Amino acid sequence: MPPMLVSGIDLEPRWSCGDSVETSIGVGPGGVRHRYRTPFPSYRSTLSPMTTTDCVVRLQGVRRDYCKPDGSILVEALRGIDLEAMRGEYIAVMGPSGSGKSTLMNILGCLDRPSAGSYQLDGVDVSHLDDTALSDIRGRRIGFVFQSFNLISELTIEENVEVPLFYQGVGPTERRERAVKMLNRVGLGDRVSHRPTELSGGQQQRAAIARSLVVKPAMLLADEPTGNLDSATGSSILALLDELHKEGLTMFVVTHDSRIAERCQRIIHLEDGAIDCDASNGTAQ
Repeated sequence: MPPMLVSGIDLEPRWSCGDSVETSIGVGPGGVRHRYRTPFPSYRSTLSPMTTTDCVVRLQGVRRDYCKPDGSILVEALRGIDLEAMRGEYIAVMGPSGSGKSTLMNILGCLDRPSAGSYQLDGVDVSHLDDTALSDIRGRRIGFVFQSFNLISELTIEENVEVPLFYQGVGPTERRERAVKMLNRVGLGDRVSHRPTELSGGQQQRAAIARSLVVKPAMLLADEPTGNLDSATGSSILALLDELHKEGLTMFVVTHDSRIAERCQRIIHLEDGAIDCDASNGTAQ
């Protein structure tokens, strides 16, 4: 199984009881050695190619329950979510703490599986895929943008953007070409050899967005993408997301800020694990 990657970020997988786990080492861009876990001795993707459909996301009756050791339900994090997102939609996800926002984003990002219900991503039911297939989906079809950037400090930003391509087996020349092209796209063409610590917060977030886009994802998931930025820098990042939306990218943005939500076409509000409001936003640009 490949590393549990979110656009090049190594994650601790959610192993089930009884999995046999061994540690492996891989050398990526910049000569950095990446440690990851594998439950099987080798990996080969068996996932069928995604189809092109107008509906990118379809959740039907999705539940996520967290249970006690005796099997009884401790928390009903999601309670029967029905949701469709069409290609090119720009959607804000809002709600108070504990409403299920993070759980929903984990499901959408194939970081977790529903306890019940179905999830189709670009026409493929991913609800019951194993860890190997979910890792493949994440690496190839979903872009992630985090509040804390999650750039690798030992690498240049060009090498950071190359990381997800390295794990897809893309050769060095193509990796560099695609990384530089994407950094130019987000306005960092003159910073390709800089390391993250040499960049401002806004520049680091632009580099993180470039990393998420370099795999040409079906959708982008952004979790409070301006949370660590000042208002002026945050506005420039939101303007970039607006541009990506106009280019046809499907995006979900988790936010507590109504001003950010107002930029989106649609606002979904969660309460106690259920959607209590799903409305089009007539004020979106």
